[in-house]
Amino acid sequence: MNPNKGYKDQAEPLRELVEKSANRRPRLLGDGYAGDHADAVLPAQQSSARVIAITSGKGGVGKTNFAVNLGISLSQAGNKVLLMDADLGMANIDIVLGVIPPFNLFHVIRGEKTLAETVISGPGGLQILAGGSGVYELAELSAWQLERLIHSFRDLDDKLDYLLIDTGAGIGRHVMSFLASAQETIVITTPEPTAVTDAYGLIKMLYLGGVNPKIRVVVNMVETADEASQIFERLNTACERFLGAKITFLGYVLKDPAVSRAVKEQVPFLLSRPTSKASRCILDITSRITQEVPYSDREGGLLGLIRKVMTFAGA
Repeated sequence: MNPNKGYKDQAEPLRELVEKSANRRPRLLGDGYAGDHADAVLPAQQSSARVIAITSGKGGVGKTNFAVNLGISLSQAGNKVLLMDADLGMANIDIVLGVIPPFNLFHVIRGEKTLAETVISGPGGLQILAGGSGVYELAELSAWQLERLIHSFRDLDDKLDYLLIDTGAGIGRHVMSFLASAQETIVITTPEPTAVTDAYGLIKMLYLGGVNPKIRVVVNMVETADEASQIFERLNTACERFLGAKITFLGYVLKDPAVSRAVKEQVPFLLSRPTSKASRCILDITSRITQEVPYSDREGGLLGLIRKVMTFAGA
């Protein structure tokens, strides 16, 4: 019996999208674009901003809280960071931050608002873009909508160092579109057995679907560093044995009452309790991310992400 059979069946549509997207050449503005939106026009100068998707196999593992605090930490380190809320089912960023964006990507696509009116300034210098139903709209853009969107994003893109994407949990089509489009993926799990199992299922879908992003794992809500190492080794062993997959341990976040108190106060724990155990863990992870030399054969920046997401969503 093949333990991957069920996942292979589920991964087939994703694999087909990956193969289709590989055959599509991005076209530059001024090339006389007038065709399928999947051949998205791009400015000749592409952004060097690192595109990192933050995801999980299931909900309730602290994904959004991690994304928000990582974004603030990267910003405090002197980087320009945009956090895109692409979790359509559970828009938790407003809960964590106590800020409700009045507009989202949908309003930009429809020409109702500019990007400057849509992106809001969050705490700690973090910029936030709510995706909303605009994530679905990416698959239906006309040529003129696409060109307007690209012009709208260009100025912001040139100023970004990091684009963080808070995806939905699980293996839905739109989640997979973002994971297949990002340069790097951070998978959040906890010691809970179902969380580890679902994290493995998510990684399996990516690999069997032909999507091989740089995958790092963060184990959240652990009692000790040793527990985090044990959880990762269990996950890594399964990935190596059954998938031949290469995943990396990025770090862990200790279980800390400061986190739940910060959520109730709607203030990120990195700001309200900067010396807490959880905050120190976030700073350690930030240090690892900023010290590494990024490499990816995928386009960087917001424009590169949008083009790839449209390819997968509309293929």
